[in-house]
Amino acid sequence: MVEDNFFERVYAIARQIPYGKVTSYGAIAKALGTARSARMVGWAMNACHNMDDIPAHRVVNRKGLLTGKHYFDGTNLMQQLLESEGIVVENNQIIDLEKHFWTPDVSTM
Repeated sequence: MVEDNFFERVYAIARQIPYGKVTSYGAIAKALGTARSARMVGWAMNACHNMDDIPAHRVVNRKGLLTGKHYFDGTNLMQQLLESEGIVVENNQIIDLEKHFWTPDVSTM
């Protein structure tokens, strides 16, 4: 199934996001050569909420907003996970996004 293959490719990139870094749905989509599929990346991240090996909390929207936080158990789990990695979050948005942003590179996969 094409969707499953796409999701697995998303997960392969998400697994590479370094500790203390974040990336965006759009950056993952662009790395996959499907720049207009940021929403599908979001669907993939939503579908992986029970997969412990995928750091879904490190994927945010292009402005650094924690748009996926509703898919985590607890009220502030996504924020707590990011803060435990040294990332400051205020009003559901990452402070100093440029400092923490990681750009995926599929050539290393």
